[in-house]
Amino acid sequence: MYLFLRIRYTISIVVVSAALLLILAPIAKAQLNWDGQTGAFATPFAYVASSGENKIGHPEVAFHYLNGGSVIGNDYQVSFTVGLFKYTEFGYTSSFSSAGSSALTGLFQGGYNTFHGKVNLVPENAGKTKWVPAISAGFVARFQDERVARAPIAGHLLDSPLAGETTNNADFYLVATKTITQIKRLPIVLSAGYKRTNAQIMGVAGNAPNYANTAFGAAAFVVHGPSKSTLVFGAEAVQEPHFLEGLYSPTTGGPTIPTTLVYFARIVPGKLPFNVDFGVGQFAGVIAPGINLKAREQAAVGISYHF
Repeated sequence: MYLFLRIRYTISIVVVSAALLLILAPIAKAQLNWDGQTGAFATPFAYVASSGENKIGHPEVAFHYLNGGSVIGNDYQVSFTVGLFKYTEFGYTSSFSSAGSSALTGLFQGGYNTFHGKVNLVPENAGKTKWVPAISAGFVARFQDERVARAPIAGHLLDSPLAGETTNNADFYLVATKTITQIKRLPIVLSAGYKRTNAQIMGVAGNAPNYANTAFGAAAFVVHGPSKSTLVFGAEAVQEPHFLEGLYSPTTGGPTIPTTLVYFARIVPGKLPFNVDFGVGQFAGVIAPGINLKAREQAAVGISYHF
């Protein structure tokens, strides 16, 4: 365990150091989401990190911050992603947190590790068409998650038998994404997917009792900004499993998690090789009588950079 923690923090330091080089290196566009995938703010796109055939691409790094409010507290994500052989991407994300002011905030504390991968099955506009979307399959695997029912404080507040244990959760998904360029000077990006998951709010709220079949989608439009910059404005919806692990009864149910909504703006400054994302998330409010997570209008920011 000690060796694993040393490796984890060594990787995290390397990734953070790389992120600090934002203003020192060259090239193109970056667009990593919360989990470190190529995507919007919370959802993956079918596109993958850039790389050539039979080549390993330049790495992309990202930092994301979520102000989850007085209950959830603050969450931080540091990501490293690389494209492989033109049609694949893999990456690692390290998650950290700091406490809010509520007595329940301890339920959402603790870091965890995330690995993700994606394979592009159908390239966009395949067969020399103009209408075929990119289609990809991917996964997200989170390890050592200790949120909600498994948090040590949960044993006192919610009397959970799982308190003090760590767990894993995962997403397996299929996504289609299309950039529509036929509308003059107003490209539109549409994305939709199916996800089978046992994670709650991308692991921020721990686990669901079982794997659930869920859907997600995103829509955005692109405009030209000042000084040759590009501005992207969009919205996303991520269906969540209904219940939380350890707090669910087959007969009486339990606290219910709503669909996650995120409204985001992305700024790509000219030809510089990074982008800045701003988001407002609608995560969860009152999930059961007397339990209010107070996370209905929470701000988030992300910075992605392509070497």
